[in-house]
Amino acid sequence: MSPAAQTSILLVEDDRKLAAILSEYLHGQGFQVSCVEDGALAPERILTLKPDLVLLDLMLPGLDGLSICREVRSQYAGKILMLTANDDDMDQVAALELGVDDYVCKPLQPRVLLARIRMLLRRPEAVPSPTPPTRNEKERCFAGLRLHLPTLRCQLNGQIIELTPGEFELLWILTSKPDQVFSREALTRAVRGIEYDGLDRTVDNRVASLRKKLATGQGAASGITTVRGKGYLFVSDQW
Repeated sequence: MSPAAQTSILLVEDDRKLAAILSEYLHGQGFQVSCVEDGALAPERILTLKPDLVLLDLMLPGLDGLSICREVRSQYAGKILMLTANDDDMDQVAALELGVDDYVCKPLQPRVLLARIRMLLRRPEAVPSPTPPTRNEKERCFAGLRLHLPTLRCQLNGQIIELTPGEFELLWILTSKPDQVFSREALTRAVRGIEYDGLDRTVDNRVASLRKKLATGQGAASGITTVRGKGYLFVSDQW
């Protein structure tokens, strides 16, 4: 039995034609696929089935995708991949802040969607290593900023900052080489497992979300800076 055959996906999509196409395609790739059309029914189905991954449409009848994610995220530990026809950056930032792991814009290309699904399912969960790591491997401190990898905990000036797994992952990468520029290409490969195509805004949106959340903890506005034409840099002495 292939690994995919053991993997369950819940597709939350009100477009019956698209749902049928995606369901058939993913079944053909060996996944177990369940579908739900009404957003109001989705939270209960997600929490009951506990699928490995949820394909969640943004615009749904009954309850929209952002509201569904807000309702279930604290109780559902699987992956959430949002499907959206809306190219609005604010919606994408809001989705990432609510715990969406990734998003794909419509119209969908099945092979691209499959690659995103496989990438998410390969992404390891942040759990303590069986072999206790050294202090530097599990915790990083920069003045008022403290990051704890095993628990994905971010603390700034004594205040807990609630980050999604994706946001913490990006911040952990940036802090791995303080005061050095990471290109969008390198960051995209690190957090998405794919090559940067010049259009993907995942890294940019996560940086925007990180800046917003860290600012609420009275973090320095220049703690994560944009280096024009090059990428992003974590400034170690701004915390």
